[in-house]
Amino acid sequence: MALLQDLIRQIDDPVLRERILQETDKLIEQKKFGLVFEEHLPECTPLYNMPIRVGSKIALKTGYVSDIYTVLRIDGDNAICDRRETHEQKTFRLDEIVVVAEFGEPIYPTLTPIDTVENAPDSNLWHTLIEADNYHALQLLEYLYAGKVDCIYIDPPYNTGAKDWKYNNDYVDSSDQYRHSKWLSMMAKRLRLAKKLLNPKDSVLIVTIDEKEYLHLGCLLEEVFQEAEIQMISSVINPKGSARTGRFSRVDEYLFFVFMGKSEVYPCESDMLRIVIEKERRVRWAGLMRNGEGSTRARIPSLFYPIFIDEITGKFHSIGKPLKPDQDRTSIISPKGTIAMFPVSGSGQELQWRLYPPSFMKYLEKGYIRFGKRNQDGTRSVSYLQDGMIKKIENGQIIITGRNPEGDLELEYADSLGTKKPATVWNMVSHSASEHGSTFIKNLLLGRKFVYPKSLYAVRDTIRFVVKDKPGAIILDFFAGSGTTLHAVNLLNAEDGGHRRCITVTNNEVSADEAKALTARGYQPGDEEWEKLGIARYVNWPRTVCSIEGHDINGNPLKGNYIGSDIPMADGLKANAAFFKLSFLDKTSVALGKQFAELLPVLWMKGGAIGRCPVLNTGELPPMLLMPENKMAVLIDETYYSEFDDEIRKRSEIQTVFIVTDSETAYREMIRSYDGKDCYQLYRDYLDNFRINTGR
Repeated sequence: MALLQDLIRQIDDPVLRERILQETDKLIEQKKFGLVFEEHLPECTPLYNMPIRVGSKIALKTGYVSDIYTVLRIDGDNAICDRRETHEQKTFRLDEIVVVAEFGEPIYPTLTPIDTVENAPDSNLWHTLIEADNYHALQLLEYLYAGKVDCIYIDPPYNTGAKDWKYNNDYVDSSDQYRHSKWLSMMAKRLRLAKKLLNPKDSVLIVTIDEKEYLHLGCLLEEVFQEAEIQMISSVINPKGSARTGRFSRVDEYLFFVFMGKSEVYPCESDMLRIVIEKERRVRWAGLMRNGEGSTRARIPSLFYPIFIDEITGKFHSIGKPLKPDQDRTSIISPKGTIAMFPVSGSGQELQWRLYPPSFMKYLEKGYIRFGKRNQDGTRSVSYLQDGMIKKIENGQIIITGRNPEGDLELEYADSLGTKKPATVWNMVSHSASEHGSTFIKNLLLGRKFVYPKSLYAVRDTIRFVVKDKPGAIILDFFAGSGTTLHAVNLLNAEDGGHRRCITVTNNEVSADEAKALTARGYQPGDEEWEKLGIARYVNWPRTVCSIEGHDINGNPLKGNYIGSDIPMADGLKANAAFFKLSFLDKTSVALGKQFAELLPVLWMKGGAIGRCPVLNTGELPPMLLMPENKMAVLIDETYYSEFDDEIRKRSEIQTVFIVTDSETAYREMIRSYDGKDCYQLYRDYLDNFRINTGR
């Protein structure tokens, strides 16, 4: 094709040349000139919460979801159904069938609240977890956030041939000759919707993958995101290696970064490759207690003196005078409410401090003294900056970036403060999927398993590279799995004070082994015993709650700090999150205003998911809803517009306005003075979106 285009450009007639180029461009877009894969049967999704009615399309809960029947009539607890393919009539019990939706059909989704976790009551930032098939969730998100998402991070199934993903509710294994084609078909549909969510002027899509599909995925991304710039990263996630019979041991996987508009990678402290260099560049604080040969108290008595700290808070109080050579340290009377700390080894040997009292106080004032964690006896370790480090501060090699609450300095090498561009090969110990993925979840959820979770720190670093300077970014993961992305966003916010919002989507599938065991016990998909063992409810949401509140699933405080920061896991991560299940509404009932209460969570998300999601418990709808804590308002009865308008003018914090009216003219008239606010007409805006955007 390149040669053909070159020849066409040699045509003298400009009109003819342009016309032929246009026609060849159309040919290039056809599959035979690019990535080739089959257009498979439409994907189908079981809708367990939808009522079964005459005319409903259904499938057996334990059968193939693509084996579709139409309900002809309902007789008590039975449904008489017509099979689409053969028109054979069969009778099923209502409890053994489920309504199904096919790809391309108009759907009218909403969100049903399941649970919330709140550890930042003073913050109006709320993350959301949506339990759903991600295709239908993306349709809803397109209505909510088209062109508004700053970063999409996804870790889709790798199509290994094992039971790691389903197509039409059936596992795709290595013997399926259309395995790659089905995977591409599944990904293409979702990536096209994802593209509509991304901010075309400045956003990034990140997709992780391994060697099974990385070539196909690269071609697909080039096809869907033709205007974007794409890079592929190799990341070491398994330093021990995964054996491949007769082949190289695999230690890495790949990440595609799709850069939209002016998006770019922000510099950081490391190039992500030379780990040893990174470690050597850390500012070193030395222990204040001298040890080793010649460090005994008797050698330099004037370096043996008490440091007093508050017995409750542990904060520095004062220092005492050096003890006389023969003076017993237990004879020292501490100031009231303090503990005396001496340079004494673990074996009880009396040693020396490295600084004389006047120097200690001078160093303390300058922030060169740092107190560590409290020991069981209430004392604390003490460290200080040696002369070499102080000289580097004075000559500008080390930069003071701030002070900690107790006054000690926060320091960084001048050449490591966000000045290094990360390389295209990452080799970070913290990115090990075994230690910081599987083991991390095991410790958090006490044995609950999730296959191949990502390292928390790998996801944090990946996202940080593209949203570091976007403290209010919207981040989406529609293959959320175990919930690593939301956890990583919360950690990133805690580290830099950001206000980034995360939206995650995962299905609630159980593992193949669990499905087999549940079926043997007589349970089916949709049953409570089945659903509670699904990914969303058994792994993702519990992890979200535990990480935000700082405990494991039994309520025991988490141990240790997050790697690369001084944030104790037991303190939790200051955030709020809401858990929803994607449900579906009847379009006629929506149009008549009979399902406003059910639609309210969708309006809340469209308004920015600000504050706690409102709940409408009253049976009769009020004429208007004013929700300043959510920065939104709804006019339900348009005859109350004057009163509504007065309230909107009083409440400048309201940024999103919904007007319920059938008249486009009346709607335009009512919002004419609401410049700077986001306004939407109900229920037309909602219904038109899902009626028009079908067959995508």
